Amino acid sequence: MDYNRIFQDAIDRLHAEGRYRVFIDILRNRGNYPNARCFAGHNGARPITVWCSNDYLGMGQHPDVIAAMEETLRDVGAGSGGTRNIGGNTHYHLELENELAELHGKEAALLFTSGYISNEATLSTLGKLLPGCIVFSDELNHASMIAGIRNAGCEKRVFRHNDLEHLEELLAEAPRDAAKLIAFESVYSMDGDIAPIAEICDLADKYNALTYLDEVHAVGMYGDHGGGISERDGVAHRLTIIEGTLAKAFGIMGGYIAASKTLTDVIRSYAPGFIFTTSLAPVLVAGALASVRHLKSSSAEREGQQAAAEMLKTKMQGAGLPVMPSTTHIVPLLVGDPAKCKKISDILLIEYGVYVQPINYPTVPRGTERLRFTPGPNHSEAMMDDLVRALAEIWDRLEMRIAA
Repeated sequence: MDYNRIFQDAIDRLHAEGRYRVFIDILRNRGNYPNARCFAGHNGARPITVWCSNDYLGMGQHPDVIAAMEETLRDVGAGSGGTRNIGGNTHYHLELENELAELHGKEAALLFTSGYISNEATLSTLGKLLPGCIVFSDELNHASMIAGIRNAGCEKRVFRHNDLEHLEELLAEAPRDAAKLIAFESVYSMDGDIAPIAEICDLADKYNALTYLDEVHAVGMYGDHGGGISERDGVAHRLTIIEGTLAKAFGIMGGYIAASKTLTDVIRSYAPGFIFTTSLAPVLVAGALASVRHLKSSSAEREGQQAAAEMLKTKMQGAGLPVMPSTTHIVPLLVGDPAKCKKISDILLIEYGVYVQPINYPTVPRGTERLRFTPGPNHSEAMMDDLVRALAEIWDRLEMRIAA
């Protein structure tokens, strides 16, 4: 068997479909985000503007965050020393878990090394522990949630995206005494739409189901203290588990869940993805702690980001560009073809110094390929004007349709 040929054929298929992923070689400029340096395709570093980072509020560059990390590095060193059970449990971890539990109005919280792991480990563990569990999953749930449900080995029923009638049909068909878990997201990051959280909680109450809400694209971004859409809408207390990340609006790395003490302890005690993984380095935890505390008391970053997103949407619409409807901070621009999506991204980077990655299948359905912009509080109006002019020129160059 020609193993290498099998592997090469798999890569060749991605190239042929126009969806081979290229990781751009860049460095961000400390204290000057969204400005960065790109090392791809030319000699030496070239200045670029980043438009696709999930560091939505620029907190990865915030002086309080950097100072906390530098102080911790000098105080305790670099690594954590092991798993939480063996040498890797620090006072920083406990402080951050208490801060996150308070943020979401829950009794306890549990840190993971990433949002992917927190989803996979928690959902797979719950599905195994609950006898005869049926998981009801939104069709647009993140790959990490899908992986967790699959690894649970329990029954799964997928409901149409944000479709309450379909969800209730599936719940009503399930045995009344079966364990049920509804898994969904608050902000869906590729379309920028929001789940009807209160109405899903109503159905959970009616059919005696647990609820699992992924808030990764909303924590830090919404609510008076950054608790997410569930805080903004006053429904956090109705949710069984709230899952979040420290790697997006909080600007660092890691994931977590917030829930009751008993449920959190169950995941801590049974989830292999938690038990057997080296814990987050204290320097990362300290940075996340500083970021969470800052965003609990400051709304300036959230307000600046929302204003920037609204401004960019308006400018794109005014130029006739096919910006997709979005009620959140996500600004998706429809292309509808993987090869063109990649080509536009390449032209923007090489000719205009604009960095935005193409979003192709399987991240989004075929035919809905797009560029996903995430304007932040540090993106100026002048940057937006330059971006929109560049996009309009490229659309014209490639003879793509622009709305009248």
